[in-house]
Amino acid sequence: MDTDAVAKAFVEHYYSAFDANRAGLANLYQEGSMLTFEGQKIQGSQNIVATLTSIPFQQCKHNITTVDCQSSGFGCMLVFVSGNLQLAGEHHALKFSQLNFHSLLFIFHLMPTQEGSFYVLNDIFRLSYA
Repeated sequence: MDTDAVAKAFVEHYYSAFDANRAGLANLYQEGSMLTFEGQKIQGSQNIVATLTSIPFQQCKHNITTVDCQSSGFGCMLVFVSGNLQLAGEHHALKFSQLNFHSLLFIFHLMPTQEGSFYVLNDIFRLSYA
């Protein structure tokens, strides 16, 4: 298995769903999944999706800068993602350090399923306001 290719495909799918329909992320989590969002720990697929759908900005576009992946044993993967988040209503292409772009850090711990796909066991999401 090419973990880098799997991680890249996962990241593309995840952020596509996040930007278009956050409720669609529910199938990527299970009841044992844990999200840390801005320091708050949330467990379970329904609670995680409720948190993600309640984020104040509803329209956004993720611009991924890096995807780093490591195998973590038993078919699991650790995926680190960084990039920028552009919020709706911002019309000018501004540099990374300007105020309507935000630094975005995500870490995913992916677990294999019996069906041969992956789900998110652990997810750490942090916005860094420039």
